[in-house]
Amino acid sequence: MSVDWSKQQQERLAVARGESPAELVFTGGKVVNLFNGALEEVDVAVHRGQVVGLGSYQGRRRVELGGAYLCPAFMEGHIHVESSLLAPAELAKAMAPHGTCALVGDPHEIGNVLGLPGVEAMLAASRGLPMDFFFMAPSCVPATNLEDSGADLEAPDLARLARHKRVLGLAEMMNFPGAAGGDPGVMAKLKAFRHRPIDGHAPLLAGKQLNAYITAGPQSEHEATLRSEGAEKLARGMWLMIRQGTSAKNLAALIPLVNQVTERRCLLVNDDLQADTLAHRGHMDHLLRMAVKHGVDPISALRMVTLNPARRFGLRRRGAVAPGWRADLVVLQDLKGFKVRQVYQAGKLVAQEGQCLHPCRTAFPDVARGTMHVAPLGPDSFRVKAGGPKARVIGLVGGQLITKSLVEETPQVGGWLAADPARDLARLAVVERHRASGRVGFGLVKGLGLKQGALASTVAHDSHNLMVAGMDDVSMLTAAQRLVELGGGWVVARGQEVLAELPLPLAGLMSDQPLETVLAGLKQLGAATAQVGARPDPFMPISFLALPVIPHLKISDRGLIDVDAFAPVELFLA
Repeated sequence: MSVDWSKQQQERLAVARGESPAELVFTGGKVVNLFNGALEEVDVAVHRGQVVGLGSYQGRRRVELGGAYLCPAFMEGHIHVESSLLAPAELAKAMAPHGTCALVGDPHEIGNVLGLPGVEAMLAASRGLPMDFFFMAPSCVPATNLEDSGADLEAPDLARLARHKRVLGLAEMMNFPGAAGGDPGVMAKLKAFRHRPIDGHAPLLAGKQLNAYITAGPQSEHEATLRSEGAEKLARGMWLMIRQGTSAKNLAALIPLVNQVTERRCLLVNDDLQADTLAHRGHMDHLLRMAVKHGVDPISALRMVTLNPARRFGLRRRGAVAPGWRADLVVLQDLKGFKVRQVYQAGKLVAQEGQCLHPCRTAFPDVARGTMHVAPLGPDSFRVKAGGPKARVIGLVGGQLITKSLVEETPQVGGWLAADPARDLARLAVVERHRASGRVGFGLVKGLGLKQGALASTVAHDSHNLMVAGMDDVSMLTAAQRLVELGGGWVVARGQEVLAELPLPLAGLMSDQPLETVLAGLKQLGAATAQVGARPDPFMPISFLALPVIPHLKISDRGLIDVDAFAPVELFLA
């Protein structure tokens, strides 16, 4: 291995000195220099996967840029692959044409379903693709003791993952009370990664509790929603990940924090990006367009999706166009619309004019199939006695994962809990789906817009139990039973009729079909949700109603959870 490296390095040095022709030379363009902010009209020589020189070079192959911009290819600093609904091969095929060369994923979704075998399956399924899939080891599986997941990942499991060359550090530490409070189990995980990147997850945490949390080890935050919150976390030394995904949209609120000083600690990320959102608006190229539209200098914006994530995660010699740096490159038409013309992975052309040129054939291991283990459901499974005149209600907040904790008069019919379309109140149920325990948690949600029928999903962060939102028992039962038959996914039902469905047989989280099939399924679901009166694209917001680490009121298979108190609460009030 060392002999091969030495031989290749001698070749690179000869090319860098101008004594041998490069494999590839880019010429006639403007090279974006992220170190000094300049645009350089020079040749860029690439040999053996690396940039070896900027200046005047000869090459066996020359690419005439015609005045276009040559930049480092983009990196996604925080994303959940599973939330795209696509297996890694299909996700790479969709992302690469948008200029993305690498992502850093947190596979805690599949980890919550399958544990260590699920994470290892994700690593196996993301090999040999036209972009690099790096991961962080899931820190919180399960996220809390207030829900039931399919597996546990303890410190020894994480230590095993840490030995994998594409596992860079510890993923978002969602148990912020445990981290700040010094919980021994949390401390063991943080200790195992104390010399590596550790991502944070502490929405609205401030003051001394934030100080304690950062002292424990987390170094970044992607859950900031308020400008004041982002400013405090930047001031305390955290990397600020400015998020703009399918559900959570925080860029407009946080981007004013970016200036010449803070820019070096800021990243643009998506977190959760559904397949149709990606197909419609793009990936990191979209975030670049948004940042520039909000007044950020284009080169500063580029640093936040290239050099900054590379530095944050210790990816040496990535994220810039410079001698000795990896030749992950993108050719851009301009620095305003960020239209991608070509994408190169280690000097090899992998995408051009919106088309991925790589076959992307890596299959997902079969261990991810057959993950639905639900106790039998029947006509009474979703019937709940009205236990009081008032009820707690989860209130949706547009464009945010944070929810409101509301109190409403209990909607009931004949003493049974009911939905109330006039008040935009739908019923909620979370069915444990990993061990067939028969456990079901019940609640109410305001803001879905449902008039009739039911929506069901096995994408329900973070434990991914079976979530049903509906207006009547029959529709809820129909939707839930169909999901069990499908092996997971999304379903819209009305009465005993299934109006539309999207099977997600890989851990109940991802499709095993091409992007085009998934997009067609999402379109059918969109039409069906309109028939039952739901708000547009309701499934992603529904999936986060079960996330008990985002304030303020959430639900799990064990019932309602007051996230601020990190404790269960009763549905009904006297």
